[in-house]
Amino acid sequence: MTAFLVVVAVTLLLAAWVLGIANRLDRLHVRTDAAWAALDAALARRAVVVRALLDPALAAAASKAESASRADRELAENELSGLLAALDRSSLAPAAAFELADAEERVVLARRVHNDAVRDTLLQRRRRVVRWLRLSGTAPQPSYFEIAEPTAPSDAVMLKPRPSARVVLTDAEGRVLLFQGFDPARPQELFWFTVGGGVEDGEELRDAAVRETFEETGVKLAPEQLVGPVWRRRTVFSFDAEEWFFYASVDGVEVDTSGFDDVEETTISTFRWWSAEELEATEDTVYPVQLAELMGSLRSEWDGETRSVR
Repeated sequence: MTAFLVVVAVTLLLAAWVLGIANRLDRLHVRTDAAWAALDAALARRAVVVRALLDPALAAAASKAESASRADRELAENELSGLLAALDRSSLAPAAAFELADAEERVVLARRVHNDAVRDTLLQRRRRVVRWLRLSGTAPQPSYFEIAEPTAPSDAVMLKPRPSARVVLTDAEGRVLLFQGFDPARPQELFWFTVGGGVEDGEELRDAAVRETFEETGVKLAPEQLVGPVWRRRTVFSFDAEEWFFYASVDGVEVDTSGFDDVEETTISTFRWWSAEELEATEDTVYPVQLAELMGSLRSEWDGETRSVR
């Protein structure tokens, strides 16, 4: 009888634990949906402000982005961002320039909230108990949303991203070198990332990529060995960063991490070489999230166009 009661008690505790996880996952899905609705509204407001500038090309791009499907939205919004990056804002009326800067800032902040919600939801969905018991149900898996933002100066308070140079370093087998570590603001969340780091004052992107590669791996690259930048990524961790990715291939490399600084020594736990197939199959968090797909494009002829990634 005692054994039966123990089994019942354990069963009830497990059921309560699973129910708690399911409820948290449900709240995270609700949060993600709400964050997307807020981001969608911020993007729509940007489109309205852009059309008010009465520039035909900008107005067409804004309408295209606003009417794009969710699958095509990121590309369409990036096309609009590209046009806005080339806009001469000194020619705008002060009120219009302020409205545009404010709309862009709201998009940046809304995207940050959205991507934070997506990250938290994906972390929960990757838990073994969630996958084994299929606690996600039929809820679609959320995805990150990244767009390149203009960095033109204005009177509005804009986010100032720190430039960062990163290197997709592959070996003779086409495997990419990734480090595993964590953001100091969220030490419980491990993720994999490429070689690279912040650009120092007065330093060129390519020079920073060469320096960071040597400091983190012991590999001394010549600037001309770097292809690119091939990708661009805007990210927010403990700081706001704009990452520019170069590509380089090396043969017979023995990684030497003795050049790590104090922060890297603390936050980076290990490294390994990954194939594109391993990246596609892993449930670990990898940045940029499309790395497996992008590696495939690098193995074909690079077309010279810098792409935005998330």
